[in-house]
Amino acid sequence: MKIRARVLAAAMGTVLCISLANAGGQGRHGGHGNELPGEIIPVEIYDPLGLVANGPQGQLHKLDEGYSFTEGPAADRKGNVFFTDQPNDRIYRWDAGNGRIKLFLEGTGRANGMIFDRDGNLIAAADMYGELWKIRPDGSHKVLIDNYQGKLLNGPNDVWINPVNGGIYLTDPMFPRPYWDADDPRKQEGWPPTHSEQAAQGKGGHVYYLPDGARKLVRVTSDALGWESDAWPNGVVGTPDGKKLYVNKWAGDNHGGTWVFDIRRDGTLANMRQFSDWGGDGMSMDEDGNVYISNGQGVMAFDPDGTHILTIPTGGGATNNTFAGRDGKTLFITGPVDKVTAIRMKVKGSDFRWHGRDCR
Repeated sequence: MKIRARVLAAAMGTVLCISLANAGGQGRHGGHGNELPGEIIPVEIYDPLGLVANGPQGQLHKLDEGYSFTEGPAADRKGNVFFTDQPNDRIYRWDAGNGRIKLFLEGTGRANGMIFDRDGNLIAAADMYGELWKIRPDGSHKVLIDNYQGKLLNGPNDVWINPVNGGIYLTDPMFPRPYWDADDPRKQEGWPPTHSEQAAQGKGGHVYYLPDGARKLVRVTSDALGWESDAWPNGVVGTPDGKKLYVNKWAGDNHGGTWVFDIRRDGTLANMRQFSDWGGDGMSMDEDGNVYISNGQGVMAFDPDGTHILTIPTGGGATNNTFAGRDGKTLFITGPVDKVTAIRMKVKGSDFRWHGRDCR
């Protein structure tokens, strides 16, 4: 209630922070420490609580451009970010120390959402063959999962690891890809998709759980829980105490919705309730429990009660975001889709904690 009151009070005054001027060099030329390099993108930021940093660093910076479709940003223990260019089947590494970006891996299984595990491995939703990959620091990989009950997954989209027990949650929406093989049973023409290996009819969009060390997925969404599977589950993030899981759904109007669940001890979900009418794509969480949703608006943040408290437009939407940087206070954004952007915050990410050793 205190946060709601602060939002209402701030809304009576000036709530737009206007980014001005272009400054700095290009993303690949780097920066120093926590200072963001790159050109400033002039956007109007809604920030009644003052979550964004003051001054030029609290403006949106273009770190680099020239990609086809950026996604999956994941921060390692040093705050470096690994992100994907999915159509080109590549993963890049942004160095939080000098701001430089270099290619980390080609041939990624068409990696989408990613996160680091405790051992410094990248866990990647790889939708080329409907798989979940563990990518080691040297670039080699192991396929952790490639089916549910013997049938192809739709195309794993995003992942979150419960820091308490190491269990992995993944979303599995049906987004038919042009790069799928002609004889792939998931292949279909037209939009929207009408069939899935995971449903007798409809899109069969579900959330799954892989317990630490397990070899079989557990489906954790169901009709009995109140879940509608003829939809596109997308972003997923949880609380650092491992007690709550947030899942959003993609929709063309950004209103697919976001839901929150209680996490049981065995990793299954309970007490599904709607968190926000807004949905979208990848999500993150800050140290205060605010949820950051990427969608066509850019990045929108909501407090734990679901109150809208921040919008950072990018001028072309966003696919995902994560907290990064040496101090965990850089919000790294994949978006617009041909770029990667970032902004400095006053808060750090909730998961700035146990990301293992650095990948080189």
